[in-house]
Parts: sequence; structure tokens; C-alpha cells
Amino acid sequence: MATKRFMTLPRHIMEGEKEHPEATGELSTILLQLGLAAKLISLEVNKAGLAEILGFTGDENVHGEKVKKLDIYAHEMLIKAMDHGGHFCVMASEEEEDIIHLPPNQKIGKYVLLFDPLDGSSNIDANISIGTIFSIYKRISQGNGPGTREDCLQPGYKQVAAGYVVYGSSTMLVYTSGHGHGVHGFTLDPAFGEFLLSHDGIKIPKQGRIYSLNEGNYFSWPQGLKNYIKYLQSNLFEGKPYQARYVGSMVADIHRTLLYGGIFIYPGDKRNLKGKLRLMYECNPMALLMEEAGGRATDGHSRILEIQPEALHERTPIYIGSEDDVLLVEKFLRDGADRY
Repeated sequence: MATKRFMTLPRHIMEGEKEHPEATGELSTILLQLGLAAKLISLEVNKAGLAEILGFTGDENVHGEKVKKLDIYAHEMLIKAMDHGGHFCVMASEEEEDIIHLPPNQKIGKYVLLFDPLDGSSNIDANISIGTIFSIYKRISQGNGPGTREDCLQPGYKQVAAGYVVYGSSTMLVYTSGHGHGVHGFTLDPAFGEFLLSHDGIKIPKQGRIYSLNEGNYFSWPQGLKNYIKYLQSNLFEGKPYQARYVGSMVADIHRTLLYGGIFIYPGDKRNLKGKLRLMYECNPMALLMEEAGGRATDGHSRILEIQPEALHERTPIYIGSEDDVLLVEKFLRDGADRY
């Protein structure tokens, strides 16, 4: 336990780098910069109730959603923390309609960063957990010039790292560098301002008894999903009834699912056939984390990480969590033939 308690995020990243002699250290530096940005955002989130930072700016983002002031702070902080290191060729944010080019005269790198600066921001005023989600790719465009939209529109299986930061009763950073390297969680110790390893090698249970989705949309769901929820409500798992838990902040719901098992669902429905969650900024990074932890993530039929994106802000239904739970809901969806 003592070893875990004093394994800091920088030390963990550097020790992981030693296992790969071919590594240049760039990805390690990127993760450390993201950790710094997370600390700064965490500070503002924690004092948001005291500062004049809550409330709407009066603007709307590209999705027509009202933008909170704290959203803008997190968005700008991530850009400032990441745009000067010379590691990226382009970035993209859920808050920006188009790709984000690096400042003039900055060195152009080989990586691509996509991020949701403040997921679940509608919960800010209620003091409910919110978070930051990030996704890293290698550029695929030719040359050493600025990156392109093509660099951002890669399928999720090409991610070289992904993770999230949850700002709750404590601040926790969870990340994976993929390729079987596992999922690791670090809790921010406010006493000396460092992320410490608290959850090493996270593995999601093969099946759980928690299901998470907005049941207020029940009558708009496909018939297969309705049948699945009815099945859960009328059955037991390990002698106990299934439990419904829904925060409405994807980071919080996925974090709980990752640790305890079960399933998180944001389906397509009659009003939104592709659901509301964004493939590039939310679903791909969460899918990589979940698969690395032994779970499963699909749109109900196909693996999330194999979807070829066509737009920066493309949406997709998502069924994500314990492998057996996701496989079962997929069966119900096939049997229901996606009828509405």
C-alpha cells in the first residue's frame, strides 16, 4: 500500500516509458501537461461557488447548448496548456465548431488532441461530479505542416492514449495508453498538489448489477432496449435486484461503471436516432478505456472503436460496460429488430 500511496503520476509515466526503449518521451510529456491542466481546472471547479464563474455566458456552443462560463475556462485552459509544447499538429474541442490550429511560429508535432473540456457542465450549479475527457492520436496527414481535419477524423482504435478527469468529492485522473498497458487511476492529493496512484490496473467485473440510462426517454427507445430493461427489472443478479443509477454526467457514470461493473447506455431514440453523445470527444476515449479494462463498447451493433467518423461532432448511440452486460443488450436489440 505504501508503494501505491507514493507512486505519483509523473513517476508512473516515466517508469512506464522505461519499458519501451523506442519511446521518445513525447507522449509522457503530453500526459504530464494534461495532468497540470487538470489541476488548474480542478482548482476553479472547487471554488466555482465562491467566484463569479458560475452561470451562462449567454452564448451557445456548436450543438446549440447554452455555454457555462466554467466550460469556457476549461476549454481555454486546455488549449493554453497544450498548444506550445511542440507535440501537436492540431487539436479539436467539443466547444469549437472547427479544428483548432496551433499559434503561429509554434513547432508542429506529430500528435493530435481531441477533448471535451467539461463534460456534464449542466450539473455545475448542483455541485454534481463533472469531468474532462481527452483523446490522443498520431497524425496521418503527410508533411510537417499544420494538421488537418483528416488527422482528427480517425477511428477510435487508432488512439494512442485516452482518459478522463472526474471532479467530485476528490479529483481523479484515469488514463490508458492502450495496447494492453492497462487502465490506471490517480487521485489528486490536495496537501501537496500531486496525483497519486490509487487504482492500479483497473479491471471491470465481467458482469454487474447496475444499469445507467435516462429512463425518462423510455417511450422513445427501440423495442429491444425496452425489453432489456424490463428483463433487468424482473430478474436478480447474484441473488439481488438490479439497481438503476444515472448521474447525467458521462464521466461520473462511466467512472462508477468502470469500478463497479454494469452498463451505461445512451441510446438512439425516435427524436435522436444517433443519440446525443459525441463519437470523437466522448465515446471513443471512453470505449478505449473500457476495452483496456476488459469491458465492451458498441453502438448496439458495431464496435465503437471501429466506426469511421465523418464529422468532428458526429454522434453515436453507445452501450458500454461489463462484457456480459453489453453482449446481452446487443442480443435484445437484435431480437427487437430496433423497432420503435
